[in-house]
Amino acid sequence: MFVDQVKISLKAGDGGNGITAYRREKYVPFGGPAGGDGGDGADVVFEVDEGLSTLLDFRYQTHFKAKRGEGGQSSNMHGKNAEDLVLKVPPGTIIKSLETEEVLADLVEHGQRAVVAKGGRGGRGNSRFASPRNPAPDFSENGEPGEEIDVTLELKLLADVGLVGFPSVGKSTLLSIVSKAKPKIGAYHFTTIKPNLGVVSTKDNRSFVMADLPGLIEGASDGVGLGHQFLRHVERTKVIVHMIDMSGSEGRDPFEDYKVIKEELKAYEQRLEDRPQILVANKMDMPDAEDNLELFKEQLNDETMQIIPMSTFKHDHIDELLYTIADKLEEVKDIDFTKVDDEAMGINRVVYKHTPDQDKFTITRDDDAAYVVSGKSIERIFKMTDFNSEPAVRRFARQMRSMGIDDALRARGCENGDIVRILGGEFEFVE
Repeated sequence: MFVDQVKISLKAGDGGNGITAYRREKYVPFGGPAGGDGGDGADVVFEVDEGLSTLLDFRYQTHFKAKRGEGGQSSNMHGKNAEDLVLKVPPGTIIKSLETEEVLADLVEHGQRAVVAKGGRGGRGNSRFASPRNPAPDFSENGEPGEEIDVTLELKLLADVGLVGFPSVGKSTLLSIVSKAKPKIGAYHFTTIKPNLGVVSTKDNRSFVMADLPGLIEGASDGVGLGHQFLRHVERTKVIVHMIDMSGSEGRDPFEDYKVIKEELKAYEQRLEDRPQILVANKMDMPDAEDNLELFKEQLNDETMQIIPMSTFKHDHIDELLYTIADKLEEVKDIDFTKVDDEAMGINRVVYKHTPDQDKFTITRDDDAAYVVSGKSIERIFKMTDFNSEPAVRRFARQMRSMGIDDALRARGCENGDIVRILGGEFEFVE
């Protein structure tokens, strides 16, 4: 099964908790604090594996949770860091935030990696809080929670050549002739319901990857038919081979077919009409094909456009087409069309790292008039605080004050004794 788009949920590992401990050796007076830090939680990492060609593994498992770090130990021993959760994806995978649709990573090369959800930092043990004013702190820190994010994985095939055209013009037949790919072939529309890839070799020992893409129809760029699901796969191709049924055997006009597909490529957001194109006039063994080809050339009126007459049924001019494709690929081998298109659209196609804004907070009111404080940073600090420890609670209050939350609450009208709520925890506001 070919799967090229999935939605999954990721949860990075939480950091291990720090520990409150003291040295108690018999001959060490005033031993002091000795609580170790917790280990870091595991990151969720995506890695390209060139042996994969589909996102099928993510169709059946959509929730991934990385391991948390180990807790700190006495004698200042650090908890073990958790091993990263590495998820393998095929080349050409784009990872987007489901909420914002921001591109988090664009993975194209074998072995390329991107951290999409960062594991939490391990909590600090009480020895880390020792100071001249407080040489024996009696509190420690819980581990930082790992990031949680819902993402969309989108696969765009990494083919050198993309075969486009109306259904039943011979794309699958051509791919089956020139490569070892075995696409399904039938005498009805939409025989091909998934892209097929094949490695093609010419007689002069040049090779390239060709993709047979499901048939486009009018309105495909707006979501009509099957072709709209696979237009994304044309984005990374360097050369587009546009196949046309020159015999008109389906009752369609060849030139109208050409114009429709050209408009669909143009309407698609990635400026596909600017890619180098080769026109293939297929089914030239059929009656009226020669006359239709002459009329087509007159209507096209473009001597620069390369048209190769061919018959996949008789295998005529197959080698000529392959040589033409190989020559065209050599001409554009140094051009990365994905970058050209992205620059034109103001997009930087690089590997991104998910780094949410940590500084902002908001204050709202609940139905019971309680003040609700929310924000990445304050919620992280809340989760890392051990509220069973009075010193840790006092430290949390100081952190809230230093972030400006106390002043913001006063500005919203919060008074002494009012309820303040953070992630379900309730406090009384005290002046």
